[in-house]
Amino acid sequence: MANKKYRINPETLQLERIEHGLRYWLRRSGGYIIGGICLGVIFFYTFLYFFPSPREASLMQYNRNLSAQLEVMDKQVDQMLIVLADLSQRDDNLYRAILGAEPIPMSVRLGATQQISYYDSLARMTNIQLAADLQRKVDVLEKELYVQARSYDEILEMAKNQETRMENIPAIQPVLNKDLKRMASGYGWRIDPVYHIRRFHEGMDFTAPIGTEIFATGNGVVTYSGWKQGYGETVEIDHGFNYSTRYAHCSKRKVRVGQKVQRGEVIALVGNTGKSTGPHLHYEVHYLGKPIDPRNYYFYDLSPEDYDRMVQLSSNMGNMLD
Repeated sequence: MANKKYRINPETLQLERIEHGLRYWLRRSGGYIIGGICLGVIFFYTFLYFFPSPREASLMQYNRNLSAQLEVMDKQVDQMLIVLADLSQRDDNLYRAILGAEPIPMSVRLGATQQISYYDSLARMTNIQLAADLQRKVDVLEKELYVQARSYDEILEMAKNQETRMENIPAIQPVLNKDLKRMASGYGWRIDPVYHIRRFHEGMDFTAPIGTEIFATGNGVVTYSGWKQGYGETVEIDHGFNYSTRYAHCSKRKVRVGQKVQRGEVIALVGNTGKSTGPHLHYEVHYLGKPIDPRNYYFYDLSPEDYDRMVQLSSNMGNMLD
């Protein structure tokens, strides 16, 4: 009785049993089936979205580990590029300068690495931009390492055949300065102590008491020994191989024009002559008739650590004494 349905006949006012045909039962069964399918789909996608499969969970963990490893490698490559940049700077400004060789152009050091489109396609394939950046850095590192290795081979060959040249070119500090405390000003733009304007300083200043010995920094011939306007008592030496040096503000000169001198020989004494604001030696190195940075020519005096410290000290000193 509970599962049977009845209706009132308006004509007879009697209860009549409702009989359902096949169409009714098919429609009702279809509703249940469709509802069940919809509910199943909802549960399926909900589970799929919020609960990854074991394989998916394993791949997600692998991707996280890979990203962490790539980040560590990226930092390591950055450090290697910094070290290589320092080696390149020493190669161009120190070793090649010593041997009179031209610096390697930056275009040669970097070379023609992979095209940008290659890295773009790599990023699209892996969907990890970090991988593309790392690949680009590795390519640059590989090219620069190759060029640097070839450069050192070339420098070695030049050095083997230039024993005389190595004896002549400037290679020591002009005054005793083992603790590096006598540097007062480096090469470059500085503030003039008299006119208080910005002026290019063509050498290095070494503070020292009057009478301190000044040494020839390389073998050569004295080309000037006398008073020079602004420089005071001055000695100039021609070292050959397009190199010359100047020693200014001396208190006493101990060589004459035409005299041959050896590296380490005393040529003058520190003074305070000419345009000078205190006892010191103004020292210049010239190559092809133009002043160059003297700090690249102390390689017989300084260890690599002392050289780096000397570069830092001379760069931070903004005032000069002449």
